[in-house]
Amino acid sequence: MEKKSKRAIVEAQRVRQKRVRDQARERRRPSRDDLARVLLWQMVKAAEKSNLGHRKALDGLRDKIVDGLELQGFDVRECEDVFDDLVKRYANGVCPFRRKRHLEQA
Repeated sequence: MEKKSKRAIVEAQRVRQKRVRDQARERRRPSRDDLARVLLWQMVKAAEKSNLGHRKALDGLRDKIVDGLELQGFDVRECEDVFDDLVKRYANGVCPFRRKRHLEQA
């Protein structure tokens, strides 16, 4: 059995990934990123309504998320900056996500 070239392997991966994305779009299946974005937004909204106090609840949420990212090798300060930027974006209460037009049924 002959070994596939690097180019053939990459092309097969590209074709497979396109098929997976097309099937997900057809089934209107959310990606992990779609789910994670909505989950974080819901968690920020819940922390804002928390009895612990808005800032304390958000700080606790940030610390848990940043700890997990630090374990993966990310810089703590950069993680905190990204989290704080997202909280500012989510703070107005308006859903921050755009409609996914490619998922609309004809």
